[in-house]
Amino acid sequence: MNWLFYFILPFLITLCITPLIKKLAIFIGATDRPNERKVHSKTMPRLGGLGIIVAVTLSTLFFTDLSQEPVKWIIMGSLFIGVVGILDDIYDLSVKTKLITQILAAMLVVHGGIRIEFINLPLIEDPVYFGNWSWIITIVWIVGVTNALNFIDGLDGLAAGVSSITLGTICIMALMMGNLLVFTFTLILLGATLGFLFHNFYPAKIFMGDSGSLYLGFYLGALSVLGFKNVTVTSFIIPILILGVPIFDTIFAIIRRFRSRQPITSPDKKHLHHCLINMGYSHRTAVLIIYGISSIFSLAAIFLTQTTMWIGNLLIISLVVFVMIGAEWTGVMGSTKKPFLNFLSHYLFRIPAKFKEHR
Repeated sequence: MNWLFYFILPFLITLCITPLIKKLAIFIGATDRPNERKVHSKTMPRLGGLGIIVAVTLSTLFFTDLSQEPVKWIIMGSLFIGVVGILDDIYDLSVKTKLITQILAAMLVVHGGIRIEFINLPLIEDPVYFGNWSWIITIVWIVGVTNALNFIDGLDGLAAGVSSITLGTICIMALMMGNLLVFTFTLILLGATLGFLFHNFYPAKIFMGDSGSLYLGFYLGALSVLGFKNVTVTSFIIPILILGVPIFDTIFAIIRRFRSRQPITSPDKKHLHHCLINMGYSHRTAVLIIYGISSIFSLAAIFLTQTTMWIGNLLIISLVVFVMIGAEWTGVMGSTKKPFLNFLSHYLFRIPAKFKEHR
């Protein structure tokens, strides 16, 4: 099958060149030193995303038709943000500089025609069109997903693994919908990411750095728009579910910092992976738990596209309950108060007490 080569070529390229990039990173000083916020205890090379960028770029040039409008704009935007990530791994760019460049890269993609033009909402028959607001909404979405993936890149293999699960889901859904363009792009990126994961899973030999997390996040943001903007069942829910882990972790970080009156960009150690480590889980176990959560979101997204509206609404409600329980249980919102868990606990334990009284 020809599509196997879309996966195998980038996989082999990343697998083979990552050890060379590790040596390069150490030589030029692109390293990540431990501090009070970092989980690792020794200096690590962090230019691993360069291998993913090289593999995806070469494979895309080889397998895709560059005359297609979405192709060239996605390549241009992703390469631009990839270069910014490489420079950040080497020179530690400011947050403002990275944000401006992310917006510019997103504008390139939007200029190429990749836009969120409408969404389908539950219980509303006609789609809601955004008109001229589609530009701003799409840019906010792509930049948001880019930074969301960057936020979760805190444990060995976490960002690469979650990205692989997300890419695998998009790949399956693109094939189900007959969207061969998105299928090709996703399969190439999946091969490159899994090739890197061999060197990045715990204990990691190299970190992907911002060169990898920004590049993957940007690509995922663009692909989710390109692949699901015309989904007929709650189109705004599908990409949110597929990217559930980084999106909800970012939302809870914003809530947490708002409560403590800190800037949104202020770093802390209350992200999901930090909380799991603080709860006593090992590094590897914490990563596998988050892989499992990401898989649940992905399976729910696939199921949502194949079911009726009412069952889909029940599924969404169940996922909201799941997210709320998980958020309070792990403490990712930074509050010691747990109203949702307390309500469930009171309701569940009050029933046996009544039975005891009757007995």
